[in-house]
Amino acid sequence: MTATEVSRPLNHLLLTVTNTGSKNCHLIGYPAARFGEAQSVPRAFEDSKPQAVVTLAPGESGYASVLLSAADGSGSNGHTAKSLAVFFNDGASAARPSLPAKGVYVDDSAGVSYWQSTMADALAW
Repeated sequence: MTATEVSRPLNHLLLTVTNTGSKNCHLIGYPAARFGEAQSVPRAFEDSKPQAVVTLAPGESGYASVLLSAADGSGSNGHTAKSLAVFFNDGASAARPSLPAKGVYVDDSAGVSYWQSTMADALAW
C-alpha cells in the first residue's frame, strides 16, 4: 500500500493498494485510516460507496482518497501526523504506508472515500 499526496483535490492523500497475491482480493467498505496516535479514524463519505464490492485480480490496484483537512481552514484540532495505519475490513490487519518526512496536516474535517476501482473515482471525493 502507498499513500501519495496529490495536488488536486487540495489536502488529499491517495491510498493505493495492490493485490500481490495469486487469488482475487475483495476490498470491502472503506479504509480505516488512523493518523499518528489518534483515538479515532476519519468518517467515511457515504456517497462514495460503490454499487459493488471492489474485486482485485492479482496485480490489480484499488484506490481510496483521504481528505486531510478543510481547504478553507475551518477545521479544528489540527495537527501534523507523521505516521499512518490503514486497517482493512477484517479489523485486524493493517498496512503502514509512509507519509512525507514533513508529515501531513490533519484536522477534524478529515474523511475517507470507500474503496474504488479507479483512481479518478477515488479522487472525486
